[in-house]
Amino acid sequence: MAASHHHGPETEPRADHGTHGERGEGSEHHKGHDQHVGHSPEMFRDKFWLSLALTLPVVFWSAHIEELLGYRAPEFAGSSWIPPVLATVIFLYGGLVFLQGAWRELRARLPGMMTLISLAISVAFVFSWVVQLGFVEADALWWELATLVTVMLLGHWIEMRSITQARGALQELSKLLPDTATRVTDQGEEIVPVTELQEGEIVLVRPGERVPADGIVRRGESALDEAMLTGESQPVKKKEGDEVIAATINGEGSLRVEITGTGDKTKLSGIMRLVADAQKSKSRAQHLADRAAQSLTGVAILSGVLTFIVWQFLGANIDFSIVRVVTVLVIACPHALGLAVPLVVAISTTLGARNGLLVRDRRGLEEARNLNTVIFDKTGTLTLGEFRVVEMTVADGLSEDEALRIAAGVESESEHPLARGIVKTAEDRKLDVPAADGFRALTGKGISASIGSAEYHIGGPALLKDEDAQIPDGLRTAAEAAANRGQAAIYLLRDGKAMAVFAVADAIREESREAIRALHERGIEVAMLTGDAQAVADSVARELGIDTVFAQILPEDKASKVQELQAQGKKVAMVGDGVNDAPALATADVGIAIGAGTDVAVEAGDIVLMRSDPRDIPKIVALSRATYRKMLQNLWWAAGYNIVAIPLAAGVLAAWGILLTPAVGAVLMSASTVVVAINAQLLKRAEL
Repeated sequence: MAASHHHGPETEPRADHGTHGERGEGSEHHKGHDQHVGHSPEMFRDKFWLSLALTLPVVFWSAHIEELLGYRAPEFAGSSWIPPVLATVIFLYGGLVFLQGAWRELRARLPGMMTLISLAISVAFVFSWVVQLGFVEADALWWELATLVTVMLLGHWIEMRSITQARGALQELSKLLPDTATRVTDQGEEIVPVTELQEGEIVLVRPGERVPADGIVRRGESALDEAMLTGESQPVKKKEGDEVIAATINGEGSLRVEITGTGDKTKLSGIMRLVADAQKSKSRAQHLADRAAQSLTGVAILSGVLTFIVWQFLGANIDFSIVRVVTVLVIACPHALGLAVPLVVAISTTLGARNGLLVRDRRGLEEARNLNTVIFDKTGTLTLGEFRVVEMTVADGLSEDEALRIAAGVESESEHPLARGIVKTAEDRKLDVPAADGFRALTGKGISASIGSAEYHIGGPALLKDEDAQIPDGLRTAAEAAANRGQAAIYLLRDGKAMAVFAVADAIREESREAIRALHERGIEVAMLTGDAQAVADSVARELGIDTVFAQILPEDKASKVQELQAQGKKVAMVGDGVNDAPALATADVGIAIGAGTDVAVEAGDIVLMRSDPRDIPKIVALSRATYRKMLQNLWWAAGYNIVAIPLAAGVLAAWGILLTPAVGAVLMSASTVVVAINAQLLKRAEL
């Protein structure tokens, strides 16, 4: 039976999750690196090792290498055909992947690195056969062709391994699922494969076991380790009615769980899908890298043509000119440029997920580095969305814990939100709540109950008037202060005398103080939106140090407040629980959905927080800034190296005897790719 005596601030109305509006190209699938569609590290690895085995004899029987190193390779019938035959096999076997990639790029009218590589190896291949068949007097480029293809395969193998490792880090979570589960039926317990579990079935999760599927606890209590999903180091207590997530580790208690999701329907699968989508979404930096790579392709081809014309004009042999062209095409390949952003994207998205930050839209994460204002929705975000005793004052001779213990005992049978708030506060403090007898609702006034031989009354001003209660000055002053803050003042009476007064309100999350302090340290202002009265809002703002307060705001007006701040030239993030906040989340420069737990179906923000912890907001800013730095470093290196590399490949230092072969060009190009890959991997060390 619920008592009806309490009066205080109501929580904000709730509604269903809204749907976040699309943001231009934010959800567009990433195409900048799709020359590797259908490719795998294993494929490049196999092609590399076989090509390397075939390249060694090509190089060994090359006249140019013999002359350079001063040795003579054994001669026998047909030995002169070893370089052309094996180099042709290498071109057709190892080079085919590049030719196919070039065809896809040209068909899409987006020439890029595959086009350049194919052009280089095709020119070398055709020219060498023209020389081999005696149509032109020159040196064939068989060893250059073979080493070029082999080095390119090595570079792509390293690249694919880096990307696959980064993207596969989260996929490793799926391996955490147990192979079998203990299903509970009317006939007893049976061990079954996890793949056979159906929704609605009951499974037994023993201490130390992993939860086999998403579900709801139907019997038992325990604490689960959810660190691999939420980044939360402390075990999370679970009791009857609580949700549990597949792959999390059970603690010391035994749980009977009703299955609500298996296979692709689990939270874990949803998280992996969300991360995969985020890695495909294009950021502005990716668009910049794509345009730069396409421009560099054009510059490389033009440089190759000019190199050929200039050297021919200067009277160089045609084989010398073609070697210069091939070297220019190879060394200018925008391979590192194409890797610069996608690898950082893959690593940062996975790093975010490992820290409880699910990125839905890359642009949102990219924009977070520029934020100077963060707006929090109050209820359920900065606060628990549940009532608690936020302050109490007791009469002389009574301790706070004793007063709270008695009040919780009296209120234990009431279902009123404020009554539950008093009981929950006692539970949070781990107080021993006594059993009460004779529970009675005093309509419109409060409740009464007995603990031992004493009878207690709890209620508000109407109860005091009815009981003509004596109120010590200290308690009266505390009650008036609570009322001025918009909080409910609840009295505990015994024998007509007030023993304590409890200020009950929507409790502030302890984490909120740290979150706001961290944002202020980063130079970011904090604003708060709430439908509560101005007094309630101001009280929370004072306690947390919030800069701007918007109170008594209807859900449909939240977006206009975001626009109001944007009109002042501010870059705004909106943090809400995805309930009634969708328009504001969509309007903000960065929409952050909090309070969704691991419910990855939430469509309300660019970034979804897997745990309801506002301290993760500063982490988003830190991840955004670290990611941007890595992207910028990689783009500068990948593009800037060509300023020196292309003229060097064209032969500007030939007069001083400095000439690069196509193979050396391929090594330098691959080295720049490796530098970019290593630099991107260093992002994993970023402190969030």
